[in-house]
Amino acid sequence: MIQGLSNIEAQAILKESGYNELPSAKPKKIWKIALEVMKEPMFMLLISCGLLYMLLGDYVEGIILLFAISVIIIITFYQYQKTEKALEALKRLSSLKANVVRDGVEYKIEARELVLGDIIVVNEGDRIAADAQLLQLNNLVVDESLLTGESIPVVKVCQSSDTQHLIFSGTLVVQGKGYAQIIATGVHTQFGKIGASLQNITQDSTRLQKEMKVLIRNLFIIGVLLSIGVVFAFYFSRGNFIKSLLTGLSAAMSLLPEEFPVVLTIFLALGAWRLSKNNVLTRKPSAIETLGSATVLCTDKTGTITENKMSVAALYVNDAIYQSHTFQNHLPAIDTILKAAYLASQEASIDPMEKAMVEAYQQCFPSTVLPNKLEKEYPLSPSLLAMTRVISTEKEWVAYAKGAPEAMFALCTITEQEKEKYLNAVHQMAADGYRVLAVAMSRLQEKQLPESQSGFNFDFMGLIALEDPIRAEVPQAIHECATAGIKVIMITGDFPATAKSIATKIGFSSTEVITGEELKSMSEAELRSRIHSVSIFARVVPEQKLRIVQALKANNEIVAMTGDGVNDAPALKAADIGIAMGLKGTDVAREAASLVLLDDNFASIVAAIRSGRRIFDNLQKAMSYILAIHIPIIGLVLYPAFFSHIYMILMPLHIVFLELIIDPVCSIAFEAEQEEKGIMTRPPRNPDKQFFGSKKIIQSILQGLLLLALVVAVYYFSVYEGHQEGEVRALTFTTLILGNLFLILTTLSKTRSFVQVIVEKNYILLTIIMIAITLLFVMMKVSFLQQLFNFQFPGYWHFFTAIVGALMVLVILELIKWMKYR
Repeated sequence: MIQGLSNIEAQAILKESGYNELPSAKPKKIWKIALEVMKEPMFMLLISCGLLYMLLGDYVEGIILLFAISVIIIITFYQYQKTEKALEALKRLSSLKANVVRDGVEYKIEARELVLGDIIVVNEGDRIAADAQLLQLNNLVVDESLLTGESIPVVKVCQSSDTQHLIFSGTLVVQGKGYAQIIATGVHTQFGKIGASLQNITQDSTRLQKEMKVLIRNLFIIGVLLSIGVVFAFYFSRGNFIKSLLTGLSAAMSLLPEEFPVVLTIFLALGAWRLSKNNVLTRKPSAIETLGSATVLCTDKTGTITENKMSVAALYVNDAIYQSHTFQNHLPAIDTILKAAYLASQEASIDPMEKAMVEAYQQCFPSTVLPNKLEKEYPLSPSLLAMTRVISTEKEWVAYAKGAPEAMFALCTITEQEKEKYLNAVHQMAADGYRVLAVAMSRLQEKQLPESQSGFNFDFMGLIALEDPIRAEVPQAIHECATAGIKVIMITGDFPATAKSIATKIGFSSTEVITGEELKSMSEAELRSRIHSVSIFARVVPEQKLRIVQALKANNEIVAMTGDGVNDAPALKAADIGIAMGLKGTDVAREAASLVLLDDNFASIVAAIRSGRRIFDNLQKAMSYILAIHIPIIGLVLYPAFFSHIYMILMPLHIVFLELIIDPVCSIAFEAEQEEKGIMTRPPRNPDKQFFGSKKIIQSILQGLLLLALVVAVYYFSVYEGHQEGEVRALTFTTLILGNLFLILTTLSKTRSFVQVIVEKNYILLTIIMIAITLLFVMMKVSFLQQLFNFQFPGYWHFFTAIVGALMVLVILELIKWMKYR
């Protein structure tokens, strides 16, 4: 009798070696999230300016600045908490229990409490909790697909020169029972080793993040130098140091677009929220903008392209092959073989092939009740890959058998000519990527059973072809990827013939294959050269998946990688965008990924890419707008500093109002804007093309100069009409605010007119316009706000000039857009 460890021994080992679990990322504390947000240069500037205003006694300006920072931190923290809670829920669903023998008694404990040397009992349906060596077994078959990628279960034996005598953590027992002694726990298991290898993989910042840091750094240096110059110029021309210092701060705030990190954070936070509505959980928000640039999508076959379950695809009976979609039309012809396969299988089995045969019969003959009294079962064994079940009725006993064709040929009495015919059918089915089993039956004359399966006189009945079905949405998703210029690469542990068959069915244009053996002998240069034309990698081991991703990245591709098993985790982490399956995925895969598909739906990947492209487009438009609106702000700050006869038009509070109230809110309008037409029929963005290329910068500067020119024109016209300083400032500021709104209207779409943008009901935009105009009206009419902003009310009719000046921005830019895209 198996005794196992004593509880005292187990506790001592547990104390010494620790729990049987993998280290996972600990949730970040709120102060750490806040610190990560605030360490951006622009946030540091906002904090510095806010504190300086408070020290100078300008509490309103300081509070507004610090409030803006708090809002961004709250948004970021909320999204992070939401993501972590969803991941924790998934983790709880997959927590394991284990049956262990200690002190000669079998009982259930938490899997994390298992230790080296423990004897565990594994039964059909159990998820194995640690790596172990088999001591005893009875017909044990294990599904190792999450570890190896192979969808076919493995028959286990106690004595073997390879790994057939070992069972591995995370794999699933689909048939039989066994006793095994634990040889590795936690990070030392095969799962754990792969998880530990993730620590050696570093993730680069996204290209946009790198570009933004360089742009902000350059603007920061320019802004500091220019602001110092403005302070001295203003001081020597007007002599008031405090006003000179505030003017210098105004210059810094106008030159340094602090909205860049604000807008980027808001876009990614709202993008993550929108994706979560479509069952895509965002673990790393920066991956959202990268999604829109993806050029290659590497996908595992099992569980991603396919459903990771078996179904009957075809039958070979009486020299004819019947495909599954025609079964209902040929029920008399296939009745006998389906019945035999059904009775040769356990009805409540979790073995994927047995489940498939039971389901096939029940679907074809839903109202038929078959005899199910089992007299004896002869299990599958390594020496004979066949199993037999003897079923009894009142009239007779019948033995039903199924197994590998070669094994069944040996059990049946058939001629060489018949064998050759059946082998041709096997090869034909195998060429279509099917797993082929043979079925036979034997009617017993006496109720005496032989000791082994070879003692039966079997009649060969036919062949059953099984497949791991393709997910229904995959072919359309593959087509959309091709249309969008995204290359799809399938990486699998299956044989090349199976992989090619699947690739043909889902719509791959090329079925050129590289095997794991070929890959092993290739140099990095050879792989980088071949990978341009190859879409299938077959018989691949986990380390090679990582190598494939690295080769693609070395070719300057933006790589998205999908997967669910622990074997996918290193490649998921190394890819630009790692996409893990949420339902069938392992914790290791989820933690390594940037995105998690909560519904395991391949189509969700394409939807996420579409969303990523929309977010990227709208982010680019928002950033271009920010660059453009800073030109008139900079001009109106610098103009009075160098010309003493010019009124001070913009003061710090004016800029705070414009940038920290209207602009960030406007970024929400850009984020909410719908996608441009044909967004999934254009190629991915060139990875080498800058987000802010010279053409985009020049275009934004010209738009800003146009608005500046019209604002200055209104300023001089107001002076010419004899308005007082406060009235001139009010009219000029009104022109700037209205021009800002019209600039947003025309920038929201590259190809559609502002009328279409309004008609398509961007409610956030319409709300912003109403709020901005209302606030502007209140600022002009309420005495307290007039004094705070240094305004004087010039009379309603005088605002006509400001409206016309601002409207010219919209007319000119819409005319240019119409000429470009007509």
